[in-house]
Amino acid sequence: QVQLRESGGGLVQAGGSLRLSCAASGRTFSSFAMGWFRQAPGKERDVVATISRSGISTYYADSVKGRFTISRDNAKNTVYLQMNDLKPEDTAVYYCAADRKSLRGSTWPVEYDYWGQGTQVTVSS
Repeated sequence: QVQLRESGGGLVQAGGSLRLSCAASGRTFSSFAMGWFRQAPGKERDVVATISRSGISTYYADSVKGRFTISRDNAKNTVYLQMNDLKPEDTAVYYCAADRKSLRGSTWPVEYDYWGQGTQVTVSS
């Protein structure tokens, strides 16, 4: 069992930055690939970025490439999402999730085993 808790969301102006954190309970954090997803009102939950168990391999959605960076610290049981040059279309609830089956982290939400409660990110124009 893994419990995930996101933090770091908030209101920011376009062009600004935020850093999301996701702290995981338990001793097996390094055995999970991790992902960040987001869901805007009336839309599906979409992948933002994923990171492999070791942290070596990462994936980014086209919409965030060059602006967002995913990283993890297995010693601290934490995964991060650094978001720069934020745009109004980045406004959504952001979720972190843990994938115990995949080495690199699936891009499909249904493949993930554990989810955090989400944190709101609002970008004003």
